[in-house]
Amino acid sequence: MNITAFRYRFIRYLEPIAEICKRAGLSPNIITIFSILTGCFCSLSYILHSYFIGSLFLFCSAILDLVDGSVARMTGRETRFGAVFDWIADKYVDTIVLLGVGLSGIPIISGVLKISPVWDFGIVAVAIIGSMMNTFIKPVTYAEIGFTERKEGKIDDPLEGIGFFGRPETVLVLVLGGLTGFIWISVLIIALCTNLSALQRIVYLYRRYS
Repeated sequence: MNITAFRYRFIRYLEPIAEICKRAGLSPNIITIFSILTGCFCSLSYILHSYFIGSLFLFCSAILDLVDGSVARMTGRETRFGAVFDWIADKYVDTIVLLGVGLSGIPIISGVLKISPVWDFGIVAVAIIGSMMNTFIKPVTYAEIGFTERKEGKIDDPLEGIGFFGRPETVLVLVLGGLTGFIWISVLIIALCTNLSALQRIVYLYRRYS
């Protein structure tokens, strides 16, 4: 079970924002681009050690990531490209945000252990790899196993509820870490949990399809 399993319960609370975007004439793809841009602002803020401000940008990016789909459904502008673009945007944001933490030079484990700061960037790299692979498993599964059924524009598959630490958890942990001043702990949690979550999904697929 993960936060993604409750996605459709959260989305209805964002409908007022989606309505504003709809009345403003913003297309779903434009909203997705705004999500990427706010993610870039978050990364830049992290690089400059403005973790609080950066986390606010990241929170806005996450909201926009949910709103674009709502606007698409409200306006009847759901497209396959839009669904793909949404996936791409998510991974760009996740990568540049974590990279921003790494480029900030903040001690992650070198502040606790007397080791080279190079290992700090290594932890960030592990977090990026875990975030990417945890998500990458899903489209590979769609392609190889053949899930095509859609629910409100998203492919409905058994992996939706498998993996205890997905993108929403990653964003939530980063936002909380940035707002509280413990973003180095956030990176450690993400590095560990995203990779364990990916392993959980691999084990599930092995048991079901091997």
